Amino acid sequence: MVSINSNPAVGALENTGPEAMYAADRASQALGITLDAFGPGYARCSVTVTETMANGHLITHGGYVFLLADTTFAMACNEIGSVTVASGADINFLKPTRVGDLLVAEAREVVRQGRSGVYDVRITSGEFVIAEFRGRSRTLPAPIADSGVDVGNDSK
Repeated sequence: MVSINSNPAVGALENTGPEAMYAADRASQALGITLDAFGPGYARCSVTVTETMANGHLITHGGYVFLLADTTFAMACNEIGSVTVASGADINFLKPTRVGDLLVAEAREVVRQGRSGVYDVRITSGEFVIAEFRGRSRTLPAPIADSGVDVGNDSK
């Protein structure tokens, strides 16, 4: 049986913060999502809609809009030295977009108390707001220094 913690780089201090997370985010990079700006409690990402991102109505599939928002949320709530994950999220789709449209997501911290946080992400295309996303975060215990030793729990 493979452990969900079998990768020693997961949760390692060296892999924290928006730049390190983005560098390891194969899903977002494969879709063409870019990390355009970030700071404490803030991030901006963007992507241009491709043909493979269109649904049967020839508009942007909502899953891709959600993924852009979720990626931006993750970049906003992760600081160097912490590992923060989503505990939940909701999205409201307001306007459709199409192939060739540039989508820009901006995430802002609303509140952070203890290990919990709430972040709002607004996704726009040009002057139009196309979706509003609210993410809830949870910061995990402090990451470990990467010793190169697998500390996963490989129970059989």
